[in-house]
Amino acid sequence: MARTVRDTKLDTPEARLRLKVGQRYFRTLGDGAALCYRKTTDKYGTWSVRIRREDGTYTLRALGMADGQEDPDGNRVLDFFQANDMAREEVRRFHAPAPRAVATVRKAAEKYLEWYREQRKAYAETKASIDAHIIPELGDVPISELTKVQIEDWLLALARKPRRKRVGIGKKRKPEEKAETEDARRARRATANRVFTMLRAILNFAFQQNMVDDDKEWRKVKPFPNVDTPVIRYLTPTDATRLVNASPIPFRHLVAAALHTGARYSELARMLVADFNAHHGSVHIQPGKSGKARNVPLSVEGQEFFAARVAGKAGNALIFARSDGSAWGKSYQIRPLAEACATAKVAPAISFHVLRHTYGSALAKAGVPLLTISKLLGHADMRITSRHYAHIADRELQTAVDKLPTLNMKKDTKVRAIR
Repeated sequence: MARTVRDTKLDTPEARLRLKVGQRYFRTLGDGAALCYRKTTDKYGTWSVRIRREDGTYTLRALGMADGQEDPDGNRVLDFFQANDMAREEVRRFHAPAPRAVATVRKAAEKYLEWYREQRKAYAETKASIDAHIIPELGDVPISELTKVQIEDWLLALARKPRRKRVGIGKKRKPEEKAETEDARRARRATANRVFTMLRAILNFAFQQNMVDDDKEWRKVKPFPNVDTPVIRYLTPTDATRLVNASPIPFRHLVAAALHTGARYSELARMLVADFNAHHGSVHIQPGKSGKARNVPLSVEGQEFFAARVAGKAGNALIFARSDGSAWGKSYQIRPLAEACATAKVAPAISFHVLRHTYGSALAKAGVPLLTISKLLGHADMRITSRHYAHIADRELQTAVDKLPTLNMKKDTKVRAIR
């Protein structure tokens, strides 16, 4: 706004005595605002400020009495220059943005989960981890007060916490398992890193949504290093064959499909007949954990297997259904797989995800490039593929190099003089 200048009609009590009673007089302040004087009686008058809103309308706000009959005090009674200063301050406050509510980690997590529900998969699992590991310790902390040291202390405490045992609905939680071995401690640090990734995603979301002005504190925090090298278990061809044969129909079909495609249990459970393309010899896998769909080519044996599964079924029917025709639900695979492992003498019993690792490992052993394996498995990040299968591919490269013929070169026994 422009600086205060004198106004011969308004800047002295004597000048204002000559003005008409009941009429308003304006002195422009700039930016659509104006100081207003209104003479109420022959002796008294009041100051106010007129402010233009964003929609073009105006609001009038009272400032105080004008001096003349009483000396100005800068509060209740104002001279012209005091009224100018107060009017400018009132305009500044009017246009100032509303104070932002204090954003806590809990509030940011709620907003993040609202977004996550619509944009990502595995909402229930993500929310459970946030509720169990982030909210109890950091939920009520304002993000603006969150420090690097505080996050590091939380991360260290999380890595030292015993592993939580899963229990059935309504059952009492069993004592938590302490990390006694080095591998168990590595696993706990790896879990802590994954939860920290969730926390960082929440805080980054809050920063992007202008819930907080700065993100430097959590950017300083580093996860535990060298702990995310998983021990990948996969079945040998002999074990895989025994497991398939030991699985009861129709669960056997799910197991075989996983070995043919590397698909996740949830992806197979919702696969439709229309997803199998006999002409191209491939199967379409709908968007899952990574949020991306993919087409997986099938081997000749895989094509024959899927052709047998879809024969006589409508395009919108499930390829893999239970004995009663219902869909395979969450965790329905755990019991039949454990029983099949016992029958096939696969010990310790595997999870369904090991079938996916078996598929990926077989490709790596066959010399398939990691990028191709990543696309077939639908990994969101190439680093995931490298972490799981690079060591297998490297071992196969070494095996190939070891097959090179011996050159049988004669050794040079001459010793050259040192100049």
